[in-house]
Amino acid sequence: MEKLEIIKNRIEKPLADLNIVVDSIEYVKEGNTFSLNIVLDRVNGIDMETIVNATNLINPIIDELDLFEESYILDISSKERGINDEQ
Repeated sequence: MEKLEIIKNRIEKPLADLNIVVDSIEYVKEGNTFSLNIVLDRVNGIDMETIVNATNLINPIIDELDLFEESYILDISSKERGINDEQ
């Protein structure tokens, strides 16, 4: 199983308990920096407090999995909503 699939499988259930879904996960290298980017979504959008709560839930799971050898930045954000998206 691919590393990103492993992460998604491990975080989906705890996030679902908060009515949050995983929109996307990607591991990218920008210059000399690696980033693990996780985008979350929820009906009516996600506020900053929810992002903080989700980060506190996700971070120990990612640390426990220890899937990447190199150092990286964990970036958790909400799905961008356009003016036509339901809120």
